[in-house]
Amino acid sequence: MHEVNVMFKIGDYAVCPGHGVGQVCDIETREVGTEEKSFYIIKIVSNGMTVMVPTDSENGARTLVGNPEISEVYILLNDHEVEVDNSTWNRRYRDYMGKIKTGSLLEIADVLRSLFLLRLKKNLSFGEKKMLEQCRNLLAQEISISNGDDIKAVEDKLNNCFD
Repeated sequence: MHEVNVMFKIGDYAVCPGHGVGQVCDIETREVGTEEKSFYIIKIVSNGMTVMVPTDSENGARTLVGNPEISEVYILLNDHEVEVDNSTWNRRYRDYMGKIKTGSLLEIADVLRSLFLLRLKKNLSFGEKKMLEQCRNLLAQEISISNGDDIKAVEDKLNNCFD
């Protein structure tokens, strides 16, 4: 058996880009082709879905953010002196999805801010409304689990950035 590089232990929380926060419930070794690979089995908190992430993947899962990053998120969300993207909705949607898929909390916060500010100028498409909710949920979930705060309180704090 080969040496497994394990960043997370069973029970740890990890962030899976595009899915949100999950808890590592197992670490399994499976045969892939001719070699054995190790995978984290992560249960996503928001929907109970289980994902397999290779333990050697560079961008498959990351640790929860700490207070410095959370502070940066709120600073970004409170800065409304930015240019609103006026490109077509499908181009915006593609750009925003790319940012969300990075799994970076700051990129997700940037999308949330853009959509909130765009909403002040015009009606959002159905897809943009869903994306706004997705971004708010991803941010609220990670911040609440990282800080131990109530998720509703975090959602309220995120919303208050735009009141």
